[in-house]
Amino acid sequence: MATKIFVNLPVKDLNKSIDFFAKLGYSFNPQFTDENATSMIISEDIYAMLLVEPFFKTFIKTEIADATKVTEALICLSADSREAVDELVDKAIEAGATTPNEPMDQGFMYGRSFQDLDGHHWEIMYMDLAAINQEQPAAEATAV
Repeated sequence: MATKIFVNLPVKDLNKSIDFFAKLGYSFNPQFTDENATSMIISEDIYAMLLVEPFFKTFIKTEIADATKVTEALICLSADSREAVDELVDKAIEAGATTPNEPMDQGFMYGRSFQDLDGHHWEIMYMDLAAINQEQPAAEATAV
């Protein structure tokens, strides 16, 4: 079964958020864009719905988390290479993002993170599947 994911995120200024994510290379579906929201296309099956806070509030009964002060979620996306991780996170920083953590490098897995203009925490990760498969037999041997 094919599944699509729509992550809904509150934003303070929709135009600034659109400009920020456009600088990272993302596009937006004009069919689902107005003064209250936009549908940011991350991949064929992944979308981020950026909703201005008053509109976002119409979907919930609780308060909106201030993502600059608390972490409401970690949004993790994969990248095709270590260089792609660095390229995307560097673009985010140039566009105004902050970096909450140091880069993570475990050899077979490499990642960096950034917080967007509204404080949402994005993780960009690369996993070298060939390196994982090479390590697998050694791990199995020590477990026996």
